[in-house]
Amino acid sequence: MASRNQSRPPRSPATRRGLGDENPLDKRRRLGAVGRGLGPTATGQTRRAFSAASNLQEATTTANADAGNTEECHEFTKEEVEAILNERPKAKKFDLKAKYEHAAEHNKRLKICVKWFQQCDENHQLDKEKLKNSLESAEKKCIDTGCYNLHRSEVEARFTAEKTIASLTDELQKAQQDIAAANERATSLDNTHKRLQEYILSLQQYNSKLITDLDIVRESLKRVEKEKLAIVENLSTLRGHCSSLQEQLTLSKALQDDAVNQKETLVNEVKCLRGELQQVRDDRECQVSKVQALSAEIEKFKESAGKSFEVLDDLTMKSKYLEDTCSSQLERIRILELQLAAANEKLKMADLSASETRVEYLEQKGIIQELQDRLADMEHKLIEGENLRKKLHNTILELKGNIRVFCRVRPLLPDDGAAECVSVSYPTSTESLGRGIDLIQNGQKYPFTFDKVFNPEASQQDVFVEISQLVQSALDGYKVCIFAYGQTGSGKTYTMIGRPEAPEQKGLIPRSLEQIFQSSQSLQEQGWKYKMQASMLEIYNETIRDLLSTNRSIDPTRGESAVSGKQYTIKHDLNGNTYVSDLTIVDVSTMTEISSLLRLAAQSRSVGRTQMNEQSSRSHMVFSLRISGMNEGTEQQVQGVLNLIDLAGSERLSKSGATGDRLKETQAINKSLSCLSDVIFALAKKEDHVPFRNSKLTYLLQPCLGGDSKTLMFVNVSPDPTSVGESLCSLRFAARVNACEIGVPRRQMTLRAADSRLSCG
Repeated sequence: MASRNQSRPPRSPATRRGLGDENPLDKRRRLGAVGRGLGPTATGQTRRAFSAASNLQEATTTANADAGNTEECHEFTKEEVEAILNERPKAKKFDLKAKYEHAAEHNKRLKICVKWFQQCDENHQLDKEKLKNSLESAEKKCIDTGCYNLHRSEVEARFTAEKTIASLTDELQKAQQDIAAANERATSLDNTHKRLQEYILSLQQYNSKLITDLDIVRESLKRVEKEKLAIVENLSTLRGHCSSLQEQLTLSKALQDDAVNQKETLVNEVKCLRGELQQVRDDRECQVSKVQALSAEIEKFKESAGKSFEVLDDLTMKSKYLEDTCSSQLERIRILELQLAAANEKLKMADLSASETRVEYLEQKGIIQELQDRLADMEHKLIEGENLRKKLHNTILELKGNIRVFCRVRPLLPDDGAAECVSVSYPTSTESLGRGIDLIQNGQKYPFTFDKVFNPEASQQDVFVEISQLVQSALDGYKVCIFAYGQTGSGKTYTMIGRPEAPEQKGLIPRSLEQIFQSSQSLQEQGWKYKMQASMLEIYNETIRDLLSTNRSIDPTRGESAVSGKQYTIKHDLNGNTYVSDLTIVDVSTMTEISSLLRLAAQSRSVGRTQMNEQSSRSHMVFSLRISGMNEGTEQQVQGVLNLIDLAGSERLSKSGATGDRLKETQAINKSLSCLSDVIFALAKKEDHVPFRNSKLTYLLQPCLGGDSKTLMFVNVSPDPTSVGESLCSLRFAARVNACEIGVPRRQMTLRAADSRLSCG
């Protein structure tokens, strides 16, 4: 509008109008009309006086116009001024740039309008003064001529002119008030402009802060990965050192046992030597006593007179023999004493070696205990680092808006192919450990990487631990969707529902609901109160069925259950929530109520037998839990939705051997899964049109796939070698899903009473 006004040529002085103002020609016409009631002479004189004043005014106006030719002056009508004052921005709600440009343009037009009003005010004052001067000069001329009647007429004309001036003054005041209002409007627009600039600056700062935080998180993730690698290398080194210390400890124990055995042998030998020494001492004493007795006899015989020299020689020989025997015994005693001293020295050395071995054993035991403590500490740090990596990975995925994908491989069953034909392997590298899976087909390896990969040894609890934080987000006011995808017989229903009769084999649905109820009870201490509503439906042959309806009937012509008079229609509201009309909604507050609902739904769900699966799910099951929480202290209210979906399995007619109704079911299942694949392809390519309406399944999942929810997909894989083709298709589809960006999750939190209508998203 401003560009049109600026490009339009200025209007002529004869057609110029303002708010409550008149041009000089109109004033002359009005005064001329007043003068028509006077006489010819008075009228002529009055006309001459006003013509002189008019000539003077026109000369002044011409001079002012010549002086202002260098400056652009646009004329405004009353309708244009009102349009400018009542103009509202036409930009979109969040188009700040367009709002800013419109405000600047509007402010510029207001300034031009105010400037034009000021110029009109100045011109009006000049006209007023000139008119007064003309009236005074005309009055003087009338007095000089002595025309009383003419003077009276001139007075009346003057009175009429003063009334006209008063009305013009009132109109001028109104125009000034309009100018003041326009100035206030311009001031408010300037303030709005400044606030918009500050808001844009704050948005830019917030954007830069988010980018900085993302860079910091990425650097932290890289640093944690490096620390993890260092910890793993240190852990392997410590394990090697620990094994070497264990070998040294075993060797030390063997040496200690040998030393103890040697010590016992030496002690036994010392005991034997001591016994022999005591026996030799006893023999020596016996021999000495014999020598003494013989010596006494020799003396006795010498003294006696009747002994012969033969007896004396014989006794002398015996004495020498005994002396030689005694000396040999003394030598043997000395040798035994030396041996005893050597044995005692060996015993002392053995005791010293045993004490040293014990000290070394205690030292090695302390080192081993320290290494075990360090090993436990390293394992704890490794677990903390892995948890931090998962948290940072989840944060990055939330910032990117990607769909998280977990892969689970079921164990081999007795009916599967030969166990020696391995079709699935798991990489052991640091980067792919726990996240990679390799599929082998015809000798060729196809590697895939997901957010988490569970091997056949993973339990139901191990799987639930990985998604527990995602389930907790539903209580915080987020939309959460978890669905299982895969071929028939790959373990989807076991993953989602499990076996209720075995507590350790419960699936994700009952475990998630148990956590929801436990967390809601613990949050009651912080002032939170939660209300929960549950619903369950299935999509069978592109028809929605209510699994919680108590008055279901079987249609013999269609072979399906229906509820008379109810139309289940999928609808989306403006807030991105999805609900199904006429669907049964049940208020739940305990896990017992949930268990009864799950049993009722399991009895109502469509299940059939095929050549690939004894109990094959023939429909897509959707369990929805709407959570409304309110904090009485802060009056804060959150709305969360937990959607747990068990999709029907894809199958090939050549393997399933489906005929009749099973053939129709298979065709409907494959068609809906194909529509889901088309939606994923469109999202991955970021196309403008995403075909959500091609199937009721994709239309129901629209908020989860194209909205602001936290979405996780389980791709279930069969290790059967005969199912490698289907497994490869499932993994490729999961890789495309993992690459899709659906938007950053948004928390639903308000301070007003929320709509109690249940939604699926």
